[in-house]
Amino acid sequence: MTINHLIHRGSWRRFAGLCLISVVCLSNVTRSDNGTSPSPKLTPEQVKDIDRYITSEMELDRIPGMAIGVYSHGQVLMAKGYGLANVELNVPVKPETLFQSGSVGKQFVSAAVMMLVEEGRIGLDDSIVKYFPNAPETWNRVLVKNLLSHTSGLAEYETEQRTGPKGPFYMRLDFTEDELVEKTEALPIDFQPGEKWAYRNTNYLLLGIMIHKVTGKFYADYLTERIFKPLVMTSTRLISDADIIPNRASGYELHGDKVQNQTWVSPTFNSTADGTLYFNVLDLAKWDEALYGTGLLKQSSLDRIWTVFPLNDGKPNPAHYGFGWIINTLNEHKLIEHSGGWQGFACIISRYVDDTLTIVVLTNLDASHPGKIAHQIAGLVNPALKPPPPKEHKEVPVDPKLFDGYIGRYQLAPNFIVTITAEDGHLFAQSTGQPKVQIFPETERDYFLKVVDAQISFVTDSNGRATELILHQSGTNVHAKRLE
Repeated sequence: MTINHLIHRGSWRRFAGLCLISVVCLSNVTRSDNGTSPSPKLTPEQVKDIDRYITSEMELDRIPGMAIGVYSHGQVLMAKGYGLANVELNVPVKPETLFQSGSVGKQFVSAAVMMLVEEGRIGLDDSIVKYFPNAPETWNRVLVKNLLSHTSGLAEYETEQRTGPKGPFYMRLDFTEDELVEKTEALPIDFQPGEKWAYRNTNYLLLGIMIHKVTGKFYADYLTERIFKPLVMTSTRLISDADIIPNRASGYELHGDKVQNQTWVSPTFNSTADGTLYFNVLDLAKWDEALYGTGLLKQSSLDRIWTVFPLNDGKPNPAHYGFGWIINTLNEHKLIEHSGGWQGFACIISRYVDDTLTIVVLTNLDASHPGKIAHQIAGLVNPALKPPPPKEHKEVPVDPKLFDGYIGRYQLAPNFIVTITAEDGHLFAQSTGQPKVQIFPETERDYFLKVVDAQISFVTDSNGRATELILHQSGTNVHAKRLE
């Protein structure tokens, strides 16, 4: 359910058997159902370039399986599967293969909330205490729009300590919605609402329960009724370990040098609104097409969703986050996107709306880098969207004694820790499930990686001890608090 898995692995041993391919690809110009202008097709050379790039990335990152969707104004230009949906049974990925959504599912929740806003059943400026009357007084100033934009200040429920065996949200146990709310109400407030931006799955956990309270329907049932059925997204649904679900992929994790099956969690944590859906690249084309029109939501609601939410000081939040989407530009082209990772899966939907081009990347490895892949594919489809080359960084000498203040563990995302260590006068970073990589100083507090275009900045107190680190990658800045 994370916003992204960000630090890249180094040169892993290559993973064999990634040549199985299933594809739906347009060989002719097609028209949309409403008879509007034709969608451009991909040339054979573009398809070959995408194939080569995907195969190379999968081997480098040891990704078992991947599905790619390329859409023009919602019309499918390419829907293609690579590698294996199930390694043990040697089942290939195809366009129909279902992957878990992770936090890409949040955009459906934000759309559902905006539907209820349009109907006058929820107010963006409502205090959430209206929907959670037993909440502590500290929640009084938290508004619905703060939940949607991750500016609530509520603490993250999905940390390593809180979801472990001794934590209140132990993920091997089942809880009712009321129990989840009670446990969430006991969490601390990290900052005053609107004062900062911090990605918290807690926000969307509460939004899903709020939808249930307002409509009387479990949030996933409401999504099915109001979004999935009207758009004929026939395969998109809530995760279930019990149901027989055709075309379901298996999720995988890297543990050292070994690919293993995804970690098991209870049905409760596969049904919360912070990112627990199945979908495929065919259904997401229908979702993409709907977002160009006003059949689901008014244009004013879509504009609100895709507007960077301001902090209390009037400045845009540093993540450029709207309601369930990140709003950025690439080469002066508007880019609206969101990534996700959960239970052995990682994915992204990247919408270049000025170009009516959307790239979807779905993988069944939780430590893959779908954002990087999507951006490179966009550049292969439209050279104007090619990501700029990495900025050159120059290493400078620093006093190794500074490292003593940086050594520690930092919570980058739920169940995703960055550990900073020092050896022989050098500093290293190691993320959950990934190898240790050296980071190189360009100032006393700013460091860069050589294996991937990413940088780390340390925020320190008056004693030089880091209180958090900031990961800069792919145009985003993700804050990671130090763990005691």
